[in-house]
Amino acid sequence: MAAYENAVQHYFAAWNTTTPEELEKAVAAAFTERATYTDPLADVRGHEELAAAISGVHQQFPGFEFRITGAPDGHHDIVRFSWELVSTADGSAPVAGSDVATLAEDGRISSVSGFLDRVPGA
Repeated sequence: MAAYENAVQHYFAAWNTTTPEELEKAVAAAFTERATYTDPLADVRGHEELAAAISGVHQQFPGFEFRITGAPDGHHDIVRFSWELVSTADGSAPVAGSDVATLAEDGRISSVSGFLDRVPGA
């Protein structure tokens, strides 16, 4: 389970990084160079597009951070986990989801399939 937890920890570090320089490093630590990320609102590939998607979420939800809910669960090279997007000001969590990630041999994420379980106004 350590490999799954490590990958998920790097994943959240990337999604919670807001400065461009740190985001570039965090994305490189979490994802392979050709990693894909697909959810109902995004379909991106590679570090540059991943960083742009992450920055876009922070622009839409300033003052929010991603937090894992529960424990990651994995087998073989696949890990799944759930999360919430939480306001650091009041603790509200208008967005929640579940992701399934495939890990490369080096432990970084090579693909993510994301699902939105709760969204504002839905």
